[in-house]
Amino acid sequence: MKRLLREPLVHFLLIGAALFGVYSLTPAGRMGAPTSKEIRLTLDQVAGLVGLFRAQWRRDPTPEELGRLVENQIQEEILYREALAMGLDQGDEIVKRRMAQKMQFLTEDVAAAREPTTAELRSWFEEHSAMFALPPRLSFRHLYFSPDRRGARARDDAAQALLKLAGQPEDAEIAGSLADRFMFQDYYRDRAPEFLGKEFGPQFALAVAKLAPGSWQGPVESGFGWHLVFVDSVIPGRVPAFEEIEPEVHTAWLSEQKTQAWENAYKALRAEYTVLLPKPPESTGDVAPLRAANGAAPSGALPQ
Repeated sequence: MKRLLREPLVHFLLIGAALFGVYSLTPAGRMGAPTSKEIRLTLDQVAGLVGLFRAQWRRDPTPEELGRLVENQIQEEILYREALAMGLDQGDEIVKRRMAQKMQFLTEDVAAAREPTTAELRSWFEEHSAMFALPPRLSFRHLYFSPDRRGARARDDAAQALLKLAGQPEDAEIAGSLADRFMFQDYYRDRAPEFLGKEFGPQFALAVAKLAPGSWQGPVESGFGWHLVFVDSVIPGRVPAFEEIEPEVHTAWLSEQKTQAWENAYKALRAEYTVLLPKPPESTGDVAPLRAANGAAPSGALPQ
């Protein structure tokens, strides 16, 4: 906790929360903020309007079009200020959710402002290398035996075909005449177990991963039926060197920093609040969720 309280980000959030709380107790805070009657557009803001117009219409706006864009921006700012002055933001769930999101994004943006050194990234990668492990990949040919065509004989037919293929190469001419036509591919190159699990089912993926390359083997069951499989190559799984994936490591490091910054900031803010929840009737099953809510921690991104 002492280390957390020394973080500048936590100081910023605590001061901001305190100021917001004090302001909300004042008459102006309760009734809405007084509006300034001066609206000043910068060149950057006007350039932004032009840029948005170009992106949509693939050309520069005419002077008249630019005038309408500027007037629309002014209108939006006037209506926004007047809405704040009337307190229209109070009690609006959409506004509340958006402001909460902006607080979270602000916390994450502050965390993203610091660039790690290469040495720091390398050290982090060594601690999290399992995140970047590449799965094994294998290439194989298969023969398909359809239960729709063969019924209960499909597995036995595959076993009989395996006897005829004993010692035969992967591209043996006899192979095609023994099996049924498959709806997808007969040959798969450099496929990971995850792909095979989605394509054929997890049972097939696990079984094929255990096959030694160089011969016809099976029968192996999939979600489609039965197969004979000839594995011709296996690329073992590995953890790539840091130099191979430094950009990916940087992205993962940054994501973790944002998550940690948000969780630490929220815990510090949460500790400043006392939450009073209604006591549900003992006959309902809602007691445990309400008790758990008193010690709630951030559970990821805020809902959109």
